[in-house]
Parts: sequence; structure tokens; C-alpha cells
Amino acid sequence: MREATYDVVAIGGGPAGMAAALAAKEAGAERVLIIERDRELGGILQQCIHNGFGLTRFNEELTGPAYADRYIKMVGAAGVDAWLDCTVLAAEPGGAITCVGPSTGLTTVKAKAVVHSMGCRERTRGAIRIPGTRPAGVFTAGAAQRMVNMEGYLPGRDVVIVGSGDIGLIMARRLTLEGARVRAVFEIMPYSNGLTRNIVQCLQDFDIPLYLSHSVVAVHGHDRVTGVTVAEVDADLRVRPGTEFDMACDCVLLSIGLIPENELGKAIGIQSDRVTGGAVVDQYRQTSVPGFFAAGNVLHVHDLVDLVSEESAAAGQSAAQFARGLLPDSARQRPVSAGPGLRSVVPQRLSPAAPGRFSASFYFRASRPMGPSILTLRGDDGAVIWNRKLSKGVKPSEMIVAQIPYARFARAEALEFALAPDEAAEAELKSKREAKL
Repeated sequence: MREATYDVVAIGGGPAGMAAALAAKEAGAERVLIIERDRELGGILQQCIHNGFGLTRFNEELTGPAYADRYIKMVGAAGVDAWLDCTVLAAEPGGAITCVGPSTGLTTVKAKAVVHSMGCRERTRGAIRIPGTRPAGVFTAGAAQRMVNMEGYLPGRDVVIVGSGDIGLIMARRLTLEGARVRAVFEIMPYSNGLTRNIVQCLQDFDIPLYLSHSVVAVHGHDRVTGVTVAEVDADLRVRPGTEFDMACDCVLLSIGLIPENELGKAIGIQSDRVTGGAVVDQYRQTSVPGFFAAGNVLHVHDLVDLVSEESAAAGQSAAQFARGLLPDSARQRPVSAGPGLRSVVPQRLSPAAPGRFSASFYFRASRPMGPSILTLRGDDGAVIWNRKLSKGVKPSEMIVAQIPYARFARAEALEFALAPDEAAEAELKSKREAKL
């Protein structure tokens, strides 16, 4: 068996793995490796041929492959090694990684620090248990995206999309441009689960109807999909009797959410968050197993790749510091929790501050859509120690990011964030609307 030694190893060569590896190299790690099971670096970006990437990272609008190409060139110029077409079989405590590939054979890599950057997989029909037959023509939106953009095949010509996740919305536009007819998008929640810009650019601009509070309750067809039955749902997501109707189609795309690819972490006992589906981490993105870090969609699902790169760069820097023995001991940690109005917060723990770091970045998901809101941070005594107004409102599909100085919460033994409507701002908006009328 072949053996190799590295300071930092990133498992997964998508935007998270490349950003982490580049940052680790820049932070002083001498030997850095990316292990990628696909034939090229870039991950999901290679099939995302639409624009909208890089607006904050590179201050210009790029396509997915162009964004990936920027990072591929940067990691190459930095001297980061990349093993392609190589699958990690196990990553054990202590940094022993077992992988296999045509060019590497069966190899054991000894790493001082490991960054999990494996991304997500899509939820399938089985995850939401749609009744009906099992004909050909039912795809996840991401599989259809790869089929169209990279393989050159059209999955269907009369399409229904279940769920309003961003990939589904983007595929509604893509299929329309390829000549298919997208009949409708059905979302079980009373609000969209995609970015506002995708609702506008992918549905409204192409007159594709979006049915909120609707669910597909049956799929029809024997050899090939012939149609679906749709029904309205109530506030408890139960079907309203008598609201069912049929819609003919030859293809059903599922855009019903993503699941962090965490099997490697679970195998070694990394603590996971039941809400995000990813690991429980501190502000350095270090997991419950020392020396193992997580970043990107394997940690929690992001809506913008720019945020993935930002967070992963912080994880890579931390991994390099750990490899060099410069990261503070994480034995003493303070809990961070998501309170009223919030569905999740990352990180879920706070370790002592590292030298040269004066603030921590927090990522949130709102539990429901709100207008103008206030994000607050309370200490263990219940007193508000920090707040920020979100005048544009919030949506569960759009991540909230806050960078808070350590000095603001230095004395708190536990932290709780909460999100609530800004009643004063809402009243002001209401009075302005009434004045216009």
C-alpha cells in the first residue's frame, strides 16, 4: 500500500475544497492536498453554466465553470496537489485517510489536519414518499442539470417541477430555453425556497406559474410519466380534500432540498446538528473530533457560492493553524443556539479566540419569511449584547451572515441569537404606503 504525508488534506475538490486548500497554503501549510472523486476539480460548478457567481468574491459576474476555473488556476499556482478520480474510503481520527483511484492505487494519507468539503446530495422521491407508479421520467433537478448542460440530453419536453429550490428554478428557465414546456412549479410551503432573483429571472420572466401550498400527491404512468395529481395543502401541510387536479407531463423534476454528504464524518463519530444535517463546529469550523474541519455545503446548505468560498477559506486557515500547533485548545467551549425566529445557526460552539482574530462570523437561517427584522444576541443572563436591523426583510431561503467582534460577547458563558419583526420599521413602511395612496 502506498503512503503519503501532508499537512492539510481537503476531501472534495468543489468550491469549498479549493478555497480551503488555497487558504491553508496561504496560512503557512507546506504540503496541501485535495482529493476529488470526479475527473476534474470544480464540483457542482462545472454543470452550473448560468451566471450569477463571483459577485462578492471577485466583484464581477461569472458562470459556474468560469468561477471554478479561477480557483483551479489559483490552487495550481499555489502549489496545491490534487488527486482526481480518487475516492476516500475512510478518514480516521488522527488524520489517517484511506483512498483509492486508478492513478494512486490504494493509498494511506497521513494528514495533520483534514477539511471535509464533500458538498451535498439531493433528496429523492423516496425522501418525500410521493405515491403512485414508478415510471421513467422522474429526476432530481441536479441530475437533469448535468444531463442537459454536460451530457447534451433533454430529460423531457413537458415538465413539472416539484419544489422551488434554486436548482429547480434554474432548470425551469434552462429547459424553457432548450424548447421544453415547463407547465408549473409546485411548492408545498406557503413561500418559495429559492432566491428572490431566481423567482424573478427564472419563473416570472418566462411566465412559468408557481403554485405555493401545493403538493404532488401522485405520479401516473407505466413505462413513462404521463402526468401528476396535485392538491392544495393547509397550514399543517395536510392535503385539503376536494382540491386535487391532474396535470399532464412526460417529466417530473424534484427540487426538494439538499442533504450534506456526511458519511465519512458519521463513521468516526463527529457530532452532527439535527437541523442543518452537518457537523457541529466552532468558529474555526473545527468539528467535535480534533483536527477535522468542515466547510461549505457539507456543513450547512448555502445559497451563494461566494459564501461557500468565504467560509471555507476560514476553515482552511484554521486547519493550517492546527497543523502548525497554533490553534487554541477547543476543550473549553461555549454553546451558541438559535432562538425564536431562527431555524439554525453556525457555528454552534465558541472556542477561545486565536491570536490575530478579533471577530467571529455567524450564519443563520430564518424560520419563516419576515419583513423588516431585528437580529439580536443575548448572553447567559438574558441581556441583549448585540443587535442588527435587517431593513430588507428575511426569507428562509436567503442566508443571514453577521460578523461580530469577540469583545461584544467576551464575558458571556452561553450565546443565543433571535430574530423578530422590527415593528417600528414596519409601521413606518405602512404609513409611507398609506401616504402614497
